[in-house]
Amino acid sequence: MRIRTLSRVLTVAALVLGLSGALTAALADHEIVAGGQCDRTGATKLVGEQICPGVLDYVNLVNKKGGIEGHRIRYIEVEHGYQVDRGVEAYERIKREGGVAMLDYGTPIVYALTPRHMEDKIPGITPGFGRADATDGRKWPYIFPLAATYWSQMGAGMKYVKDSGARKGSKIAYIFYDNPAGREPLHVFERICKQEGYGCRTFAVPPPGVEMASQVLDITRRMRADWVIAHLFGKSPSISIKEFKKNGFPLDKVVSLVWGAGEHDILAAGWDTAQGYLGMQFAGVGRNFPVIQEIVKMYRDEGREVPATVGSVYYNRGVLVGALMAEAIRLAVAHEGLPVTGEKVRNGYRRIRDFTLGGLLPPLTVTEADHEGGGWVKLYQVRGTEIVAHTDWFHGYRDVVQDEVRKAAGKK
Repeated sequence: MRIRTLSRVLTVAALVLGLSGALTAALADHEIVAGGQCDRTGATKLVGEQICPGVLDYVNLVNKKGGIEGHRIRYIEVEHGYQVDRGVEAYERIKREGGVAMLDYGTPIVYALTPRHMEDKIPGITPGFGRADATDGRKWPYIFPLAATYWSQMGAGMKYVKDSGARKGSKIAYIFYDNPAGREPLHVFERICKQEGYGCRTFAVPPPGVEMASQVLDITRRMRADWVIAHLFGKSPSISIKEFKKNGFPLDKVVSLVWGAGEHDILAAGWDTAQGYLGMQFAGVGRNFPVIQEIVKMYRDEGREVPATVGSVYYNRGVLVGALMAEAIRLAVAHEGLPVTGEKVRNGYRRIRDFTLGGLLPPLTVTEADHEGGGWVKLYQVRGTEIVAHTDWFHGYRDVVQDEVRKAAGKK
């Protein structure tokens, strides 16, 4: 009797161990789905053609190194041509595929998708664009700016201007692409201007942003601005550079927000023309970062030519996107286990602490109260045939920005 009982126990134990082993193997092969929209064909394709490969290359690097705790990431990229309706379709496709983390591409698309993220409990990240009020994660728990919002970019730009000699009565112009993204930081600009006693004016550039001769003429000849804050993207930054240069305005007095200072903008304007131009970045530029060197090595190990864009302004931002997604998923698995859900990834983002990716990023810390991560930026400048660091990481007018966030959330 005892022998038969022992035999049964051993059999059950073997079955349990067998099932456990099978389950462990299955979990090791578990695929975690993330995705994002991309614009390789529309108004911002010059950005999308670089940022989207950066995301894919980082995900590929993670998978080559064993994935997240042994689990592979499957990243789904969906082209939307910077169109809101196609952005919504892209979101729904990624959701159907089981996506638990998403990149939303474009401020108009972010506003359209916010209710879906909130209802579906799938976090969307919007590094360097989107809705600035989503800094407050208590109000918007599933939207993550995860880099300086347009409000913070404006605060930083205005701090640089002040630190560089602007004083009461200085004339500051804001020239912007006239769409939701361009209009997003308007009230922060106007509030700081009033607070500091500057003489400020705003100049809207209608889409597609290829005609701005009259606005630049107004800024340089009629207003006689001392400084310009520029918020342009697509083809318009290079046109603005040429127009300011033609009108004799010093380009080291032009501070571009983050989507107007990529290599293709400078190339289109001409490197000689763009000397001194200042551009804001929320990720480092160049290949001199460990993670970029790893990607270069990955290409070479696979016998592929390293694309010239690796290390460029927008490519590195794509790496940032992939890295933040992967870090949130890693923290979700480490703290809450499988299966990975959107809610767990949301919690993963909120566990990010002092994440720099080897110096590519500022020290990024995310909390429930701060989905932005501090609003850090760095200014780079065109010198010779390079875009080189002009400042260290900094932020500006945090009291103004945070007060605006509180007001947007209905708090005092």
